[in-house]
Formats: sequence, structure tokens, C-alpha cells
Amino acid sequence: MKKRITLTFPRSTVQMPVTYRLAKDFNVAANIIRAQVAPNQVGKLVVELLGDIDEIDAALDWMRSQSIQVSLASREIAIAEDRCVDCGLCTGVCPTEALTLAPDTFKLNFARSRCVVCEQCIPTCPVQAISTNF
Repeated sequence: MKKRITLTFPRSTVQMPVTYRLAKDFNVAANIIRAQVAPNQVGKLVVELLGDIDEIDAALDWMRSQSIQVSLASREIAIAEDRCVDCGLCTGVCPTEALTLAPDTFKLNFARSRCVVCEQCIPTCPVQAISTNF
């Protein structure tokens, strides 16, 4: 099973080797999608967990017991087609190639199934046609 979550680390736990512990103690693979972590600061991590549902749930319980805030990432990328000018800037920052330009029409294509909601495209869009929704 896969679960996409957002972790918020308080200053006291930012140095903790969380992804190592997930793999070693819970047999859960962690694919880091986005990270903003610095020593002695609050950290944020968007991660996709892969493993048995019971092991993922145990890992989530353990993270909560370590004062790590866990929230399920239920957001999706939304593109306002009426505002999009098909400039293609977002395609250059999309790590999964969920955003591409059609080679024949140069129209923006969005493959939702490939999107990991890293949100790198949002600040890149010059006309603010990309946002997240729940």
C-alpha cells in the first residue's frame, strides 16, 4: 500500500534519522517528495510511504509518539485551463513529468496519475493558473 503524508518536525526531532528508522524498524520504504529541513529549525517533509498497511500504521503511530506531526496529504494539483497560457515553464520543474507540452499543439498536458504533489510547479507559473485543492 502507498500513503502520501506530510511530516512536521519540531526543532527537537529534526536531527532524528526518521527514514532510516522507517525502513529498519517498520519495513516501510519512504520516497521523499519534498523536504525543508535545517538544523535547529522546524522541518517539513512530504513523503510517500510504501509497505504493509499495518506496518505503515505502526510507523505513523511511532512518529506521532516522537512529537512529529503527521497529516495525510490529500491535496491535488489543479490547473485553471482558462488562465493557462501553455508557456511550459511548469514542465521544466516537474520531477515526474506529470506536466508536459504536446509536441504537435504545444498545449499543456497534465497526467494526474504521475503527479506527486510536490508543488514545485505552483510558484513557477507566471499567470498563477496552478494551485492545490483538497
